[in-house]
Amino acid sequence: MIRFLIPLVAIILFLLEPMFAKFSPIHINESTFYLVPRFLILYLIFISIYYNRKRAVIYGVIFGLLYDVFYIDIIGLYVVLYPLVCFLASWSFRFIHQHLIITIVLAVLLVAVMEFVLYGFFLLIDFTTMSVSAFFYSRLLSTIGANLLFLLMLGWAFKYLINARLLERERSIN
Repeated sequence: MIRFLIPLVAIILFLLEPMFAKFSPIHINESTFYLVPRFLILYLIFISIYYNRKRAVIYGVIFGLLYDVFYIDIIGLYVVLYPLVCFLASWSFRFIHQHLIITIVLAVLLVAVMEFVLYGFFLLIDFTTMSVSAFFYSRLLSTIGANLLFLLMLGWAFKYLINARLLERERSIN
């Protein structure tokens, strides 16, 4: 039964992202901060590290295509980025320990890299006119903070769900 929870959580996170995006931008004093929820890719990073890289990449392609179709009108951007981030996450854990805190730090760093790549692409096609410093201060830092808070609250639940699935799979094999 747990085997169906992993894709179900991914679907729920996919649907929750635009709901949390409605809280953005936030105006504090004279500053504006944009919070971009990246819940799904954070979950896919956890899947690629603790469960199965191949499944995470497949989920990345599927949800990347869905993200491209429903949320942005450029097909191919998230289809490439989501699986690439999942692959980089699982590849990097060949060299470092699979501890939850390290996973959270790596996931947040990968989201930051993904945000920079997205910003660079949108800047390249003149989809945005935001300067690099404005992007860094008004979008990147707030996005990292919001997603770090999300992972600090639910990262242990992701790991618990994935470990429960691994135990279920072991029991079915034996």
